[in-house]
Amino acid sequence: MGTLSLKDYDEVRIPAPWGHISGRWYGNRTERPILALHGWLDNSGTFDRLIPLLPDYIGVLCIDLPGHGRSSHLPPGVQYSINDYVYIIPRVMREYNWKKVSLMGHSLGGVLSFIYGALAPHTIDMIISLDILIPLRVDIDYMGKSLEKLLVEAERQDQGNLHEPPSYTFAQLANLLAKGSHNSVTPEFAPNLLHRQVIKSQLYPERYYFSRDGRVKHYHYIDIDPGLAVEMARQLRKKPFLIIKGGLSPYLPPRVPAEGPISILAENNPHFEFHSIEGGTHHMHLHAAEECARHIVPFIQHHRPPPLTSWSLSGREEVRSHKVQSRRNGFFGWGNKKRSKL
Repeated sequence: MGTLSLKDYDEVRIPAPWGHISGRWYGNRTERPILALHGWLDNSGTFDRLIPLLPDYIGVLCIDLPGHGRSSHLPPGVQYSINDYVYIIPRVMREYNWKKVSLMGHSLGGVLSFIYGALAPHTIDMIISLDILIPLRVDIDYMGKSLEKLLVEAERQDQGNLHEPPSYTFAQLANLLAKGSHNSVTPEFAPNLLHRQVIKSQLYPERYYFSRDGRVKHYHYIDIDPGLAVEMARQLRKKPFLIIKGGLSPYLPPRVPAEGPISILAENNPHFEFHSIEGGTHHMHLHAAEECARHIVPFIQHHRPPPLTSWSLSGREEVRSHKVQSRRNGFFGWGNKKRSKL
């Protein structure tokens, strides 16, 4: 088995009432892939450094959430909301007629994975959450200021329909992205995100402007009460769940706490894993992709193992011999609860 290639993908456009959901489906297109969800103000390019490290027997469908990347913006007067983003997951599942879903989410994408999993745990077969579980709590002042900024942005867009937005050189955009992420996305890795969220200026040939909807900066925030978070985690307590924390990030504790939703996920759950990337920032899957892959790859191989037909075998007799031995071990494809080395 090899790894995925960034060059092996299909562009996808999933119809929606407001337009379409855009994305790229990497690798195997004949079986259900992992659905990858990016973070706030990012896009599917956030997984560009991680994709080439993942096993090639399973595909990965990376989508742009509405208002991000190359997906359609919501109509004027409609506010972006975490609750509405959650429904993107079953919409994608319905498009491809999936009964189950494997989720990998970073930041906002991880929050969406947790919320959806709690609402429909019977459809989840594994979740990989990168540097998040539930959002940090905010006070009423923060929410009020966001509302004011949203109104200002909506007015700016009404006026902006008459002229082109401010444009910048590519280097300037990379620095703006680094500044906006508190250097979690450094200028070195900014191009992984910029290639899906900029438009070339018609007025200045060497400049570009952001294509994402400015309203997503002030989306409707959700504050999950600690008691509710625990009850949500109970719905997923036996599910395969991998959490990877950026060591320098404030979004998760340094280790599994004694109480709270993470402790519920870990309680008597042999399928739960929690790892921390030393020195990792919130976007550690960009600047420390190899370290993340060391945890993600075996997790995928364990909970979404390849079918026998995809394994490298010397002939049909070897396949038949493996099947016979597997039945003797009592569990097809496994012996003594360990993966076959074939």
